[in-house]
This record gives sequence, C-alpha cells and structure tokens, in this order.
Amino acid sequence: MRVALVVSVLVPGVLALTPSASQGVGSVPPEVRVDQIGYPSTSAKVAYVMSAYACAGTGFSVSTVGGTVVTTGSAGPSQGSWNRRYRYVCPLAFDSVTAPGTYRVAAGSAVSPAFAVASAPSLWVRGLSNSVSFYANQRDGSAFVPSALRKTPAHLTDAAAMAYLTPTMNSSGGFSGDLVPTGASLDVSGGWWDAGDYLKFVQTTSYTVDAMGVGVRDFAGRMGAGAGNANMTAEFRFGIDWLEKMWDDPNHTLYYQVGIASGNSRILGDHDLWRLPQADDTYGGNDPTTGYIRHRPVLRAGPSGASISPNLAGRLAAAFGLCAQIYATSEPAYAARCLADGEHVYALADTKPAGHLLTAAPFGFYPETQWRDDLELGATELARALPPGATRSNYLSDAASWASAYLASTDRDTLNLYDVGGLAHFELARTMSALGSTGLAVTPARLTAAIGDQVQSALATTARTIPFRFGYPWSSTDTVSHGAGLVVMAAEYDALTGTATYASVAQGWMDNILGANPWGVSFIVGDGTVFPRCMQHQVANLAGSLDGSSPVLAGAAVEGPTRSASSGTLSGMRACPGAGGDPYLPFNGHFAVYRDNVQSYSTDEPAIDLAAATPLAFAWLSSPSS
Repeated sequence: MRVALVVSVLVPGVLALTPSASQGVGSVPPEVRVDQIGYPSTSAKVAYVMSAYACAGTGFSVSTVGGTVVTTGSAGPSQGSWNRRYRYVCPLAFDSVTAPGTYRVAAGSAVSPAFAVASAPSLWVRGLSNSVSFYANQRDGSAFVPSALRKTPAHLTDAAAMAYLTPTMNSSGGFSGDLVPTGASLDVSGGWWDAGDYLKFVQTTSYTVDAMGVGVRDFAGRMGAGAGNANMTAEFRFGIDWLEKMWDDPNHTLYYQVGIASGNSRILGDHDLWRLPQADDTYGGNDPTTGYIRHRPVLRAGPSGASISPNLAGRLAAAFGLCAQIYATSEPAYAARCLADGEHVYALADTKPAGHLLTAAPFGFYPETQWRDDLELGATELARALPPGATRSNYLSDAASWASAYLASTDRDTLNLYDVGGLAHFELARTMSALGSTGLAVTPARLTAAIGDQVQSALATTARTIPFRFGYPWSSTDTVSHGAGLVVMAAEYDALTGTATYASVAQGWMDNILGANPWGVSFIVGDGTVFPRCMQHQVANLAGSLDGSSPVLAGAAVEGPTRSASSGTLSGMRACPGAGGDPYLPFNGHFAVYRDNVQSYSTDEPAIDLAAATPLAFAWLSSPSS
C-alpha cells in the first residue's frame, strides 16, 4: 500500500515511474511491496515495485522511519507482467542494509509499509509468538486461554458427547433424516476449533500436532521450553490430550469428528449459525432443531478393532510418537501411554484402502487422496520413540517401503495438510543416517533428493513464471500453507546436505507470504501492518476489531489468493468491509483473486492446518544453521 507521508528519493540519471507519450496508459500509481515483518541482517533483501510503466533502472531509496536515507539503488529488469494495470514488476535489492532498525523503501511516488532489519532469531520471534496466540485463541473447552477475544469457555457439553454413525452426506455436509447413535458416550472436550467454525477434526488436528511437535522437539529455543512467549509446548500437549480422547485405546475405536456442518429442515448444524462459541451450550433452549448445537455429536470411524483409514492412522500414530519422544524424560508414564496408543493405531491402518479416504464428513471438506506419506511419517516417529535397546528395524523398514511407494505414486504434492511427504522424508532420512540403517527400500540420499527435486520444481516451473517468484501458483488453493511448506522443505534440504543452496529461496518465499506479493498483504494476521481485517472467523468477526487495531486474531494464516472469491451471509454476521467494495481488486492477476471480506471463506478463512507450517518455517529461518 502507498504511504503518502514519506518522500521518495530517486537516484540521479535513472528512470522515474512516469508515463511516456508512447505508452498511452492511464495514470496508475506504482506500488512497492515488502516483507512486512522484515529481513534478517545477513540475508538477501528484495522488495518489488509494480508499475504500469517500465521500471527497470528506476531509482529507489531505503530510509529510516525518521526519513534518513541509508542507501539508494536502481531497480532490476522487469520479471514480468502481473495484470493489465501493472505490466512491470521489478526487484529492488538492498542487501547492504544490515544495521538493525525500522525502514521503508520508496520508488517513484510509492512507499512501502515499515519493516524491520534485525538478527534472524529476534526478527522471527514475532511470528512465532503470534502463532502461539492463534492456537490459544482456537482452544475449545474449559482449558481455554482468556484473552481480549475470549472471556468464556465453550462447548462444555462435549465432556459427555454421544457417538453416532456417519450419515450419507451431500457436498456441504447436509443429510436426510437423523443421526444414528451407537450408544456410546465419551469426553471429547478440549481440542482446537478447526477453522472459523467450531468443528473439530482428527484429520487437521493430527497434522497440526505433527508439525508442532517436530518444532517443539527440534527447536527448543524457538518453539520449545526455551522460547519464552513463543513456546508451543503447552499447545502441543493440548492437541495431544484431545487426540487421546478421540482414540479409545481400550476398545481400539477411533472417533474422528465433533459436530456436524450442516443439517436439514429438521436439524441445524454448525455452519447454519453465526455466533460466539459460548452460546452453544444453551442455544435455542429446548428447541429440537438446535439439539446438535447444544449437544454436539461425535462421529465414529468404525466399530471396535476396525481398520483405520491410512491417512488418519499414519498422522495420528506420528502425533503419539512425537509425544512419546518429547515426554520420554520429563513424564515417562505419559510418554509410554502415547507410544502404546501410537503403536495400536498404526497396527490397525488399512493398507489397501478403496474409495474415498476418511478425512471429514463430508469428504469434500478435506479431499485428501495421498496416504502413503502419512504411514511413512507414522512409522518413522514410532521408530524414533522406541526406548533404547528396542528393535526399530520393523518400523524403519515399513517407513522406507511407504516412502518408496509414495515416490512411485503420481498424486504427490509439497508439504501441506494433504501431503506430509516433505516432512516424512526429512524425518526418515535423518533417522536412517543417525542409525546407520542400510538395506531398506530407500536411502537417505534418495529421500534428500526427493525433497530437493520438489523445491527445484517449484523454482523452475512456477516461480520463474510469477513476477514475484513465489513457488506455488497464487491461483491454486491453500496458497499460503503451500508456501510455508515450501519454506520448510527448502530449509530441510539445506540441513540434510549441509549447504545453503536454498537459503535465499526460502527467505524469498516467506517474504512473499508476508507482504512481498501483488496485493501487498501479509497473509498472517498481525505479522506486519497490512493483513486480513475481515476474516471469515466468527470470534474475530464478533469479538475482534474490523480495522486491524487490537484485538485481532494474531497468528491466523488465511487460505490466501485463489481462483475465485466466495460469498454468502448469515444472520448476525458483521459486514466487513463495512463500506463494501473490494480494495484489492486492482491487484488481482494471473487468474488469482484475493478478497478481504467476511463472506469469502475461499480466500479469507483461517484454519489450524493452514497455520501449521508457519511456526516451523519461522523456526528454520531463525536457526543459525539455516
């Protein structure tokens, strides 16, 4: 966004961003885009100017917020056209600015938001602490964390929830008739809300716990016990405790979802209402149509001892394996219980699934197709969790076999909710190397190469076609979480190879997420100055500000730009933006759309899985070895 109060400084003798007689384009002001958290002192530093007019050679300056110019330079060659208004996008490199401070970049009439330059650990701690805040605000049940957004516990009736069979649902979660009870009652209180709604899923929670657990274990000073306000250990434990409630170990029964999304003419579901969560326990009094709001159903994955969909079995076993590793010394009894749970879940994995995987009801909410990566991750974390002297070869052999099968499959993706291969390969490769494992279906070198191939493919096939050099198409889905996953994978490759091959690439992709993008928006709330104000999130909409001032749902990562913006309202929803309109419309391009509007869940809804890779990415970027 342009800041009119700061005067730009041009380098004498180079082009300004003004129209020529031959260009014949209307008066479209330029825009400067930066990483709004900032740049590590010793890293590459690149901002972008997007312009209607040729920008190569344009002068730019970097100034302190007090107006002192610290360096000047010239824009590099245009990296391509973004849309019909902004036909040129030129990089502005300012690596020479290394002194800690707060700065702005100016080019022509355009001035960036303020950003920091600091050491990597001190720079990224803001994002890490905001991530903790996000998960704390997503907590359900009596162990909620009071905040400016949360004053009251919610869904206390989940402590005595009735279990039901999964009905046949349509694509939005609606179904005919009523739910069929199993006769079981269980405590499924706690856990995080999945997104802007109040549903809870094992699918997304286990993925979130997996990513969080790796960070807590490996980056004690960034995400673990030594991280101060960025310590995610309590949130990891909170997630594990809920997953243990959803896995009935004595009866070997998995429950995978709390709540229903939509009902029918006789039943209301979670998505049919817009309200604060604490209203649910007494919502509608004795009205039978809101019975499943007051007493939320828990859906059973199958009867006692039934096979478990391999995606759920793998990522859930991984979560329990990480729990066993993290608490092996401090709470050995708890660790032993986690390990037993993980081994029992993994043993029930359906290794020849047919039809849709079980993810959520309906499947269309989370249409995952890949599952070999989940079993690879689960087997690896169980192998790492076994006590000294135990035989790990069976789990490692399994993990390697599933890794090999994954690499032979065609439905592969980079690290995100739907594909954990980018995490599983890293965990398996270094485990095999540490143990000196040989004779398995894959080698550490093959796994390392697979991670590198995906990062290189993102560079060669996507980044080079996008003027801002992002590694994932902005017109696709879950763009923010895919970007953060790529940052993690780039750092993993460098760690496995002992190089800095992709260090600047990882930094650049994080820059893109945090504001160095066509819209000039940091897609993680509170990580910068221009971020989503109008998320499709009930608590943020009803209890938070709608203008970016406190309180906001800091640390929330939204879906991000995609091919189209959704719409639709519910009674009680606060209109946002209040004046209507679409201020980011001029910046849409390359078939990508971003709309900051409470109605647009496709671009503006946050979720626990969307935010899962960002703290791990921040931790890697904060690490001296990265």
